Amino acid sequence: MNAAVAAAAAIAGALTGVIAVLAFRWSERDQKRPTRTSLHTDPVLPPGVDTVLSVLRSSAVVLDEADAVVKASSAAYALGLVRGGKLAVEPMLQMARDTRRDGEIRQVELDLPRRGTGRGEALAVSARVAPLGSRLVLLLVEDLTEARRIEAVRRDFVANVSHELKTPVGALSLLSEAVMDASDDPEAVQRFAGRMQIEATRLTNLVQELIDLSRVQNDDPLEDAEPVRVDELVAEAVDRCRHQAGTKQITIAAGGTADLHVWGNRGQLAAALGNLVENAVNYSPARTRVGVAARRVSAPGGDMIELAVTDQGIGISDKDKERIFERFYRVDPARSRATGGTGLGLAIVKHVVASHGGEVTVWSAEGQGSTFTLRLPEAGAARDRAQQHPDLEDEAGTDSSPYEPLPAPEVLP
Repeated sequence: MNAAVAAAAAIAGALTGVIAVLAFRWSERDQKRPTRTSLHTDPVLPPGVDTVLSVLRSSAVVLDEADAVVKASSAAYALGLVRGGKLAVEPMLQMARDTRRDGEIRQVELDLPRRGTGRGEALAVSARVAPLGSRLVLLLVEDLTEARRIEAVRRDFVANVSHELKTPVGALSLLSEAVMDASDDPEAVQRFAGRMQIEATRLTNLVQELIDLSRVQNDDPLEDAEPVRVDELVAEAVDRCRHQAGTKQITIAAGGTADLHVWGNRGQLAAALGNLVENAVNYSPARTRVGVAARRVSAPGGDMIELAVTDQGIGISDKDKERIFERFYRVDPARSRATGGTGLGLAIVKHVVASHGGEVTVWSAEGQGSTFTLRLPEAGAARDRAQQHPDLEDEAGTDSSPYEPLPAPEVLP
């Protein structure tokens, strides 16, 4: 009896073990079998594609057959192309569907609204869609906004240059005809010849300032940098405008802190400060005062030198202050024509100061005058050398300006 019970228990245990092994093997095979859901939700990128997409400069998005985003670069998210795991731009989504259907590569340029701006600014992009394997579609998007802006600036620059050159050239042509017609009238010939000289000078100045602007945009001023005495820059700028100031009985007063040095290209810095002083004289009424002053100010990255040019001229309106550093922009075109201005002076100032690691600011009120301030890094090594060798002070001189000193003008916010 006991033997029979033991035999039956052994048989039952063996059957249970066999059933358990079969169930485990069946479960294992069932887990390895791909389901319909996994086929659609877990697509695999072809080998190497993930690495290639990570080094592309373009925004990249990979879509599966259900239009779900399989892979998207951070730039695609930054541009707002992908939101909530879906491609958010309908024209691009339609392109992807068409490419998935016929396998053809498509490309289009679109203007997309910027995210988070209410000014209606458009984001210019170029989108290219291509099949990636049998089930995936690759979308590459290139941001063309900056390229279009640069192209617009180039077109405007060429148009402005053409217009500015056309004016003196046309005047010279007309005046030469007038001289020929008045060949028997010496007084008329002399008068027309004087006008021709004025237009020729204006043309020469325009060409020279175009050359200067091109040079400061393309050259690195710090390659040939040297310690530059601020006193000498001020004296040179004042001397440059002495004749115009004397004609209008304008007093130019130079002052402020002496024995300051900046680090940079002497020629470019002198041209920038000279342009500011020249503008101050040209836009100031007769018998007024123009001040040029320098001082040292503390800054987190090291001491800065401020060069302020103050006038009592017509002033600048708020809307014009936002554009005065643009090339060929003039606050008062009629006055600029009368003074021979080209509209490039402040653009040159802006580029020179920026390339020297500084900034230029302006305070102005209509009818109260203007103050242009250059902020440039101080040449500390040059200052220390000047203190160790006081004989350099005697060679350069501290009071080379023939004008009366003027305290440093308050730099208004």
